[in-house]
Amino acid sequence: MIKRDVYRECTLFVNRRLSVLTRQIHELEEGLQSETKSSAGDKHETGRAMMHLEREKIGQQLAELEKLKAVLAKIDPEKKSSQASLGSIVYTDKANYFLSISAGLVNVDETSFYAISLQTPVGRLLLNRSVNDTVYFNGTPITIQKIE
Repeated sequence: MIKRDVYRECTLFVNRRLSVLTRQIHELEEGLQSETKSSAGDKHETGRAMMHLEREKIGQQLAELEKLKAVLAKIDPEKKSSQASLGSIVYTDKANYFLSISAGLVNVDETSFYAISLQTPVGRLLLNRSVNDTVYFNGTPITIQKIE
């Protein structure tokens, strides 16, 4: 089932980002420990402050990833619907969309899907629409052909 595969790709997207951030945190913590052992003075304090700021920034990114994971957890890839909603794949005459998280372009079985959040302009337009409905994005008509 294609929806399950697109969903899995979005989950992998989040997990890859989580892995990168976890590695960055580990490297920062190692840097803080070695900084503590080796230096003293103003240069030392500036370096530590910069590392703490970077750690804080990574912490914010981790919080955002947790929100993405929470959205994905609400999706049942087996669920069918006649109206576009969270977890729907929406085929249009312009592009194919997976209403989920903003994960960009996902390719499955030689078909491209844009994984988009319901908070994006296109996501808001497609929400609660049905097959044959037409929405307008920047003056361009987009007609829904199929919803899974």
